[in-house]
Amino acid sequence: MADSKTFEEKMQELEVIVNELEQGNVPLEESITKFKDGMQLSEDLAKTLNNAEKTMAKIIDDNGKESAFETVEDGTNNDDQN
Repeated sequence: MADSKTFEEKMQELEVIVNELEQGNVPLEESITKFKDGMQLSEDLAKTLNNAEKTMAKIIDDNGKESAFETVEDGTNNDDQN
């Protein structure tokens, strides 16, 4: 089953679920279902972000050579290899 929702649509859906659960007006059974749905959305969004980061990790410079993209987490940049 292919999910055709965009990242933004999934994010909006997760925000709605979080708001509904925070208000506390949802019956227990529905809360559990919404929580599970929210966790799945969160996992999907994290995977999308991870894939985007991997895609952005390599940038083609002006010479057509790949150079590493500096990430916030590791603080590394392979541009110094020249």
